[in-house]
Amino acid sequence: MFKRILVAVDGSYSALNALDKAIELQRLTDCELFLLSVYKHHSLFESSLSMVRPDDLQIPDQALSEYARSIVEQAKQHAKEQGVTQVRGFVKGGRPSQTIINFCKEKEVDLIVMGASGTHTGKDGMFLGSVSHRVAGHATCPTMVV
Repeated sequence: MFKRILVAVDGSYSALNALDKAIELQRLTDCELFLLSVYKHHSLFESSLSMVRPDDLQIPDQALSEYARSIVEQAKQHAKEQGVTQVRGFVKGGRPSQTIINFCKEKEVDLIVMGASGTHTGKDGMFLGSVSHRVAGHATCPTMVV
């Protein structure tokens, strides 16, 4: 049924629920589980515009990448504790919805599982978060929003 399931993880409670649902599906299908955390890219120019100027200017991408990596490692550990052996983690920088969609095409993902972040305002969706709303609307494979 599924060969590759992608779980978008961001450290939220909603993403953890999505991971647990994907683990259930992985047990049924014995597929490979991909975990992806996407951080928003900031240029050095954007960093320099900050009102707070530390002595050693660090590019936000470095800190955000490290944080995303820790999220993926925690999710990977959680999956392994649940008995998942075929799990791989990835970290990418960029616009989250587009990065998730592009990753799925590149890796030939059969199913995306992600949390509904639950924003209740704005034009992007009444009940879905803007990222899950965009991914569900533009992905070329099925998307399960948990």
